[in-house]
Amino acid sequence: MVMRLFLPLLLLLLAGRAATAQQANLIALLKKENVPGMQLVYTKGSTVTTYNLGLRRAGTTQAVTANSVFQAASLGKVILAYTALRLHDRGLLDLDKPLLTYYPYPRLLHEPRADNITARLVLAHAAGLPNWAEHPLGPTWKTSALHLKYAPDSCWNYSGEGYVFLQKTLEHLTGKSFEVLAQQEVFGPLRMASSSFIWRAAFAAVACAGHDEKGQPTTSHKFTEPYGAYSLLTTATDYNRFLQALVAGRGLKPATARLLATPANAANRCGVPTTPADAAIDWACGVGLAATSQGPARWHWGDNGDFKGFFLALPGKKESLLFLTNSANGLKLTDEVLQLFFGPGQYWATQWLAEE
Repeated sequence: MVMRLFLPLLLLLLAGRAATAQQANLIALLKKENVPGMQLVYTKGSTVTTYNLGLRRAGTTQAVTANSVFQAASLGKVILAYTALRLHDRGLLDLDKPLLTYYPYPRLLHEPRADNITARLVLAHAAGLPNWAEHPLGPTWKTSALHLKYAPDSCWNYSGEGYVFLQKTLEHLTGKSFEVLAQQEVFGPLRMASSSFIWRAAFAAVACAGHDEKGQPTTSHKFTEPYGAYSLLTTATDYNRFLQALVAGRGLKPATARLLATPANAANRCGVPTTPADAAIDWACGVGLAATSQGPARWHWGDNGDFKGFFLALPGKKESLLFLTNSANGLKLTDEVLQLFFGPGQYWATQWLAEE
């Protein structure tokens, strides 16, 4: 009886010491790479460990807490992909039907080749569109002409424009803004109360400032329009709820959930010489796939310049790691953070991103 009572306490004590050691390691990494603040969530089985480190704004005493809100940048693309797949399950979206037959997107009507762009190609970054035609926060971007860089389905080219095209199609099909769709399909069901694709007044007290490579605060952007490609505001705890649902395929039909684990293409980048990392990377319908030394992984990154984030999940081991930072240097942490939590090995995502 004594041993049965003592063993759980011993395990709890050891876990606490391990978390404290990891926290010290993370603080050292933040200092090394000049990253003011970070939220990190490590999940292993049913155990979830969170770390809230550093400052919301350099030069202040505003500490990062579990409630601090970060820009998650392109991690919002995964939520957009998941939303599209849920609408596909309900028969609203055929993944292989040309998107222009659903919605005549004005920015592409002058492009004959755009008739071949489907949701499946957009989700796998094979639509042939550029990342951005113009800076998406610029005054003329929303009405700028959009030209294809490559023939659809000819190669892999990361494209925020493709995801905007898909988002506008979903909004047209449902008659709802993407913020409303995200609340109905993701944030509400998964209890992500601190997540939004548009700025809320309540965020003013908890939002992080972005920082440049020298650690200086940057101009704050308060997104007034929802864009799945870049405007997600969230916490790591919230996003981890979504990540666990994504990995488990919750909310999707089994065949649809498999699209998140099955290569849609080999992620052969347009015009980029092949490197060793390319052999380990494929792209599914909304997430990257990697053949790591710890087994098959799903991953994605977020980069708004002054905010950067990343996740990598190992479904076979029921492990995942997610972090959000308020720094242009945030992705420099990736490889060492993966080694800290998953152990020594080759994860490929960092090397592949460095070539992107």
